Amino acid sequence: MLARLFLRHSVIYILIGISLGIYMAASHDHGLTPVHAHLNLLGFVAMAIYGFFYRLYPSAENGPLVKWHFWIANLGMVALLIALTALLLGVAQAEIFTAIFSFVVFGGMILFAIIVFRATAQNA
Repeated sequence: MLARLFLRHSVIYILIGISLGIYMAASHDHGLTPVHAHLNLLGFVAMAIYGFFYRLYPSAENGPLVKWHFWIANLGMVALLIALTALLLGVAQAEIFTAIFSFVVFGGMILFAIIVFRATAQNA
């Protein structure tokens, strides 16, 4: 189930990322390039990798860590994108939130690393 959700979310992120890229190209305003990059790389690539991993290792979807991983990865990603957008648009107070949510996203990646090592140790 979470494999499907990660894959679906990855497609949503890439659609938003491509739309932002088209907007920036059309407007000749590339001020949100870091948001575009985060949408495409963390949003699309990382979420797709998560989804494909859970599809390849269905037993890895069992346990509470996986649900935590899903919510931390996605909520952290959305919050990071909002904070980063605000920061790039000149809201200086958003800098602390950008830092905080960067660590939240990193926490999601740490959870994924734990899940990967557990799942691959069982199948080795």
